Amino acid sequence: MSAQLCWKIDGNGAVGGRITVPGDKSISHRSLLFSALADGSSRIVGLSRGEDCVATANALRRLGVSISDVGEQTVVRGCGIKGLTSNGHVELDCGNSGTTMRLMLGVLAGQPGVVATLTGDESLSRRPMGRVVEPLSRMGAHVRALGPSQRPPVEIRGAALHGAEHWTDVASAQVKSALLLAGLLADGRTSVCEPSQSRDHTERMLQSRGVVVHRDGRKVSVAGGQSILPQDIAIPGDLSAASFFWVLGAILSDSGVYVNNVGINPTRTGIVDVLATTGAAVEISDVITEGGEPAAVIGVRRSHLSAFEIGGVLVPRLVDEIPVLSVLATQATGETVIRDAAELRVKESDRISAIYEMLVRMGASVSEEEAGLRIVGPCVLKGTEIDSHGDHRIAMAGAVAALAASGTTLIRNVECVDTSFPGFLQCLRSVAPGARIDSFWG
Repeated sequence: MSAQLCWKIDGNGAVGGRITVPGDKSISHRSLLFSALADGSSRIVGLSRGEDCVATANALRRLGVSISDVGEQTVVRGCGIKGLTSNGHVELDCGNSGTTMRLMLGVLAGQPGVVATLTGDESLSRRPMGRVVEPLSRMGAHVRALGPSQRPPVEIRGAALHGAEHWTDVASAQVKSALLLAGLLADGRTSVCEPSQSRDHTERMLQSRGVVVHRDGRKVSVAGGQSILPQDIAIPGDLSAASFFWVLGAILSDSGVYVNNVGINPTRTGIVDVLATTGAAVEISDVITEGGEPAAVIGVRRSHLSAFEIGGVLVPRLVDEIPVLSVLATQATGETVIRDAAELRVKESDRISAIYEMLVRMGASVSEEEAGLRIVGPCVLKGTEIDSHGDHRIAMAGAVAALAASGTTLIRNVECVDTSFPGFLQCLRSVAPGARIDSFWG
C-alpha cells in the first residue's frame, strides 16, 4: 500500500479570524473555457490554482489555446467559438474534475476537425457521463462513453450540430452548461429545462460576455452562431471553500470567522440561508458585483443552534456543502433531515455513505437513507480515524469535525484536497491557532 497524506488534528482553544479563500472553482473553469472561445485576449485575476482548474487549463492548451501567467493575472488568448484544434487524435486528462470533462464535451461536440478522448482518474472514471453523452448525441454529436454504464473514458469527434430541446432528470449545472455551450456551436436554438434551477454561473457569465441567454422559469435557451466577447475579470472567493470556515464559526467561535470577497451567487447561497435558519449569527457586508457575479464579506459566529431540514429546490443551492452541514447538524438541537440528495452518491465518492461512516465513527447519532441522512444533536464528537475516500469535501468536513471533537482525529488520504483548495490547512491553522494540526505522509 502506497503512502497517504494524513492530517492529525487535536482541537483546542478559540476559533476566529479573517481569511481569504481561493477563487471560485466553478467560475474559474468557466472563465478559462469562455476566454478560450472568445475572439481576443482575456485577463483573469484570482483564478483557482486547484488541480481541477489546472486540468481545464491543460486540456485547453492541448487544443491550441495560449494560457500564460503574467504576475497575478492569467492571460488567455481566445481562438474563437469554433477555433479549437487537435493535432490528430488527442487525449485530454481531466484528472478528478467532472466539470472539466462535462463542459469540455459540450465545447468539443461542435468543433470541426477535433478528435479527442477524455480520460480521468479512478474517481472520475466512476462518474456517469450518459447524462451529457445522450443529449449531445441527439444534437448530432459524434460521442460515446467507452466505460461500463456510460462512464469514462469518453471519445468525441467534432461534428455539425443542430439545436434541440432538453429536459433533464437532475438539476445539474454541469449538464446544463455542456448543452448550452454545444447550443452556441449548433444551428438553431437549444434549450434546457431542469426540475429545479441549478447554479447559473454559465448564464450570468455568458451574458456578461455579450451572449443573449433567455430564461423562462426553469428553462434556459441560447441561439447558435453567437460570439463570445473577451473579458477582464476578477474572480470572487469560492463559497464552497468558505463554507467549512463558516460552520467552524457557527459551532466554535464567539468572535466570528470572516471570509473576504466571497461569491454570493443566489443559486449557491443555500448554506447561508441554512446557517441563518439554524440560529447562527451571520453578518454580510461590502457587497460588490463583477462579471455578473456578486460577492461580499461574510462572517459567522456561534449562537444557539437548532436542527434544520434540507430538501427539494434547496438541494441544488447547497449540494456541495452537505458534508460540512452534516457536521453542523451534530451540534444543533433536534433532528436534522437531509433528503432529495441522491446526487451525492455519484460525486467524487458516495458522499451519503462517507458522511454516515465518518459521523458514526465520531459518535454522532445518524441514520443513512437512500437519498439523505437523519442526524440528531447535539452530541459530543470524539476523535477517531477517518478515511476521506479520496473526496476533498469529506476530508475538509472531517477537519471541521475534528476541531469540534474531544481527543485526536486522524484523517487519511487527504491529497485530494488539492483538487479544490491547496491552501486549506494554512487557512485552518490561521483561524484555530491553539489547535494542533499536523500533516504527514503515512
